[in-house]
Amino acid sequence: MPSPVFSAARTAALGEAALPHHTPLVAAVRDGLVESVHYGSAIALAADGSVAATAGDPQAPFYPRSALKPLQAVAMVRAGLDLPADLLALAAASHSGSAAHRDGTRRILDLHGLAATDLENSSDLPYGTAEREDWLRTGGAPTQTTQNCSGKHAAMAATCVINGWPVRGYLDPSHPLQQLVARTVTELTGESPAALSTDGCGTPLFALTLGGMARAFGRIARAASLAATHDDGGPGSGSAEAAVGMAMQQHPDMVAGEGRDVTDLMRLLPGAVAKDGFEGVQLVGLANGGAAAVKISDGGDRARMPATVRLLDALGVDIEPFADIATAPVLGGGHQVGQLLATDFLDTTPSTPDNEAL
Repeated sequence: MPSPVFSAARTAALGEAALPHHTPLVAAVRDGLVESVHYGSAIALAADGSVAATAGDPQAPFYPRSALKPLQAVAMVRAGLDLPADLLALAAASHSGSAAHRDGTRRILDLHGLAATDLENSSDLPYGTAEREDWLRTGGAPTQTTQNCSGKHAAMAATCVINGWPVRGYLDPSHPLQQLVARTVTELTGESPAALSTDGCGTPLFALTLGGMARAFGRIARAASLAATHDDGGPGSGSAEAAVGMAMQQHPDMVAGEGRDVTDLMRLLPGAVAKDGFEGVQLVGLANGGAAAVKISDGGDRARMPATVRLLDALGVDIEPFADIATAPVLGGGHQVGQLLATDFLDTTPSTPDNEAL
């Protein structure tokens, strides 16, 4: 029998119609010469929902990967999940696997009479470089608790306990939890998924557009802003979107980790809700309801943030504080000889509000 790799090499090539029409977003420049180019697509939504800027093919369906976690967390809060803010932030996290992250996962389980054996995510080493090295130094091996999605999975199992749903099989798309998640994703994005798949951790995954994901993040960040303004129970307070957004803002270290650009971005931009995803995905919601969404076509993680900062600039955000995450040095012999830079990729042609343009 031929090996899977051998067989895959002989499958039909993708037709051009199946490929999104991405555009150059970020380039690595070495001593004045463009050495590498990351293509992708992007969209920036203004506070009123109109399209402020686009690049590439923002209406092409893509898999948001872990950028879906805040939306999944909203669904769980709607289903009765009630966690301290730091643990709710962990439920929306792709964490680095620090002691605080691992302990947080265990706290969610303990609060609901669950154990690590109830988790159905894949096993992995800690995602963060320093955290992974520390774990290995003490003899650690890949586990479900150290895997970067463990907080979300602990919260999913907890939500099942709260509602009397079966914990075993909570990842099945037909499970009541995942049915609720699917409905919530459709509501927040304003669109039906174009395709369905399975994420790396085993969770059902939906293909959406950058515009739809930006809309969802803008709603979550706006709800958090309203809740902070009306913490006396007025309009905007008490919603699941507000709870998730405020938890992420209050505990950005739980959403990612120390030294991670997403954590740094939320610390530098008050009122923002930010989440990355594998394969070059970045979402940012702003307190006024605006949002930015980026997909890097080759999955290059290093290109996410330079492109995102360029979008934030188009939305009128003061990007001076982001100097350290808006670029990265290109090294030669241990010395900087160039930079990773966003291109001038924005199309700022005026558009109509999102319910017409998206």
